Amino acid sequence: MPQSLYLQLSEQLGYLTWPLLGCAFIASLIVLERFALIMNELTKRDHWLTELRQQTRSATPDQRQQLITQLSQGKSMLAKGTALLLSHADQPRTMREEIVNLWLLKQKEKLSSGLKVLQIIGVITPLLGLLGTVLGLIEMFSQLGLSDGPVTPSQLATGLGLAMNTTAAGLIIAVPAITLANLMNLWADKRCQKLAHALNQLNLWLEGLDQALTIGNENVKQAQSVISNPSTKTTVAMESLS
Repeated sequence: MPQSLYLQLSEQLGYLTWPLLGCAFIASLIVLERFALIMNELTKRDHWLTELRQQTRSATPDQRQQLITQLSQGKSMLAKGTALLLSHADQPRTMREEIVNLWLLKQKEKLSSGLKVLQIIGVITPLLGLLGTVLGLIEMFSQLGLSDGPVTPSQLATGLGLAMNTTAAGLIIAVPAITLANLMNLWADKRCQKLAHALNQLNLWLEGLDQALTIGNENVKQAQSVISNPSTKTTVAMESLS
């Protein structure tokens, strides 16, 4: 940070310069890291699941082996979860559910990592701003107590400036921190719900239920009807499923 900028911030924020800058720095790091993770997840497409949903047959040993080979190249969370599920295909269904639930808990922890800290920063920074307000008022009254003459604007400016600047700085950090923490937490919940839904379908598919992969996904049936009609643009219909 340039020295001139630091001196300017130090004059405006007083003793709370470093605490507020530290909170802003940590919040920025968490937000950037979370955005990178989200973008990394959104760019991965599970086309293998779309192709699998077009089939109405239950799982066969050959299909399992073919899918394991295909998923070995996949890096998405769903591909990793499916590979884990297929590697325990010989276990009872309840055992596979327990394994998948444990894996999902770990993924939820991974997707939500850092968001608690971001929420805490969103709570702490307004309090730091309030502390700055109190310190600014104390300084202002101290200046007034040392003066025997009439009150001048310059005597009020320093203390009031510190009080208002720290409050504003605290809110500037807190509002985006709390907003982004809640939005990213919401995205993590939705992502885990989609993973759980797809893995439950695959678990039933391994159990021999032919239509398991279309349960709760009416669009798949519509897409299959579109595919069965040669005059329809198949590619457009299937892209809507991914």
